[in-house]
Amino acid sequence: MQSPPTREVTQLCFNGCYPTQPEKPATVSKTPVNSRVEARRNFADTTSTSLFPNIDFNNPDSLPCLQEAFAQFIIAYPQYTETYQIDEIRFREYYNLSLSNQVCLDYIGIGLYSFSQLHNQLSQTYPFASTSTSPPQIPPHSSDFPVFHLSYKSVNLTRQLTEGGNESNLEMAIKNRIRDFLNISEDDYSLILTANRTSAFKLLAESYPFGSCKKLITVYDHDTEAIDTMISTSEKRGANSMTAEFTWPKLKIHASKLRSMITSKKIGSCKKGKGLFVFQLQSRVSGTRYSYQWMKVAQEHGWHVLLDACAVGPKDMDSLGLSIFQPDFLICSFYKVFGENPSGFGCLFVKKSVVSILEDCTAGIVSIVSAKKLFYMTDESSDVENELGSSSSSFTSRWEHGETSTSGIIKGTSAQKSEDSPYEIKQLQNVFEKQNVEKRIEIEELENVFEKLPMRGIKGMSVREKGNKPSEIEELEIISEKKPARNTRKRNSEVECRCLDQIDSVGLSLVNSRSRYLVNWLIQALSKLQHPNVDTRAPLVKIYGPKIKFDRGPALAFNVFDWKGEKVEPILIQKLADRKGISLSYGFLHHIWFPDKYANEKSVVLEKRRFEAKESSGNRKKEKGDLGIRVVTAAFGFIANFADAYRLWVFIAQFLDADFVEKERWRYTALNQNTVEF
Repeated sequence: MQSPPTREVTQLCFNGCYPTQPEKPATVSKTPVNSRVEARRNFADTTSTSLFPNIDFNNPDSLPCLQEAFAQFIIAYPQYTETYQIDEIRFREYYNLSLSNQVCLDYIGIGLYSFSQLHNQLSQTYPFASTSTSPPQIPPHSSDFPVFHLSYKSVNLTRQLTEGGNESNLEMAIKNRIRDFLNISEDDYSLILTANRTSAFKLLAESYPFGSCKKLITVYDHDTEAIDTMISTSEKRGANSMTAEFTWPKLKIHASKLRSMITSKKIGSCKKGKGLFVFQLQSRVSGTRYSYQWMKVAQEHGWHVLLDACAVGPKDMDSLGLSIFQPDFLICSFYKVFGENPSGFGCLFVKKSVVSILEDCTAGIVSIVSAKKLFYMTDESSDVENELGSSSSSFTSRWEHGETSTSGIIKGTSAQKSEDSPYEIKQLQNVFEKQNVEKRIEIEELENVFEKLPMRGIKGMSVREKGNKPSEIEELEIISEKKPARNTRKRNSEVECRCLDQIDSVGLSLVNSRSRYLVNWLIQALSKLQHPNVDTRAPLVKIYGPKIKFDRGPALAFNVFDWKGEKVEPILIQKLADRKGISLSYGFLHHIWFPDKYANEKSVVLEKRRFEAKESSGNRKKEKGDLGIRVVTAAFGFIANFADAYRLWVFIAQFLDADFVEKERWRYTALNQNTVEF
């Protein structure tokens, strides 16, 4: 069959992907902790045997419909029904995703507000049809209004960290909410805001004492602008940078080499420390998870540790708790609204006990300006630079190479007339004007369908055998479940970050479980796509990094190959997906180490990075870093659902048709009366 039309997919999603009415099941049996290792051990086998057993799909028309695929999905992962709360949140707070028929799989991160929150506030505050020339009326509690502006300011970094600065009530409230969400105490860490993720890494590189603590180790299996900027800045200041390597084909850390780097005494360390160890708990491109014990090893050998939490799951920080390892620095980022507006800011946390080692520098940081102040301010405020440029129909160009920068893009304005409103307001105005009555009717129809949905049973799991030790991921979930639920009513009432509140209410176990089922189903489904009429088994898709695995991350790196075995360029796949309403990204995997038994694959697999701006000039280390694999990336966020994964599968299956690319090129030319370069 052909892929379902737009409206049919939406309706099927609400009939199949929402397992329950917005009331909780009468009895929900808690899965015993002792059963989890048993489930983990059987997870891969269950996935392989329950999903499309002994079936390959050679034709895009042979794929099962959404309802049939979802039925098989629930048989394989019955515990998915326990995540019904997230379906309710998506239905109620992010209905824009269904109404716009958009699948957002192009960035990992955490939003501050829900679409419903933003829509309601804007509708109450800004009557878009009004032609009044007077400034719009701001509600009495203007700090509740979820639109804010970022303005630059130059400060002395160490003074800002020790003494703080003049912060608005809104900025203080948002900072406190972020600390609370990440479980980071104000007594232990200072927090400053930056324009985006890259700015935070650059700021730390400019202030860390690389002149004396000369070592820098980074642990990233993919190219990222933030780390490239940190390495370049630190090397100019005297650092000796080293990078971890990742073993082919599973892209695990080359453990012996990394341990050797950490314990090496070839370059003497200063009294302040050996250097800076930059670590992430999971790859934002391949989904590979790394043991947090590496932070402990680095600390025991005198390194300062920077934890990159930008790709950490929404609740992982809550259960991991900084009390376990106490990294010296932590960087994360927050955007505004998932699926609508990924602009936001970066956060740099500095442990107060290490502020004294940082060198004085004039730092460019940002302040949060409230909506009320924004509408009365003049053009005095500076523009906030957009890190990766703008995008037309999707956000894909802003998230190139797996980056989730959250740069602000709003200018200061006098706002004398409605056409002078800030960029975000005008952007949202266009969205809301198109929705209005028609979309409200559709929401009512969907609500009627939703109310009639039957309850689905929830099956338990087998009892765990004695002596099995839970994995790190399981330990985090166990810790999270033992912690008392947070009382959101006691939080600072000056600001409501509804998305953070929603994630808090759901918890780590459900968030991780949901993404675990979705990403592993997609991997199994993609592996079943095989080219027809070939002598040997010719898979359409190649997965990089972990395959079907219980504790893999929610990101996926893959490539598509035609029937001749030639790779379809990731940028082409991204563009074609964008036309189907599916936002993907692409990345560059690098620092790959090939064991002897895979040595013959090295020349076939690796390719040169394509951009002239960073062409190496005789530097052998840089030339080595320019070899890697260009890949397509997909990432499942907090409110992704099965229909999102299914639609991506249906799209990728179209490449089984040898003429699919040429058909799309012809269709684009016919519709737009011009040619397109792929």
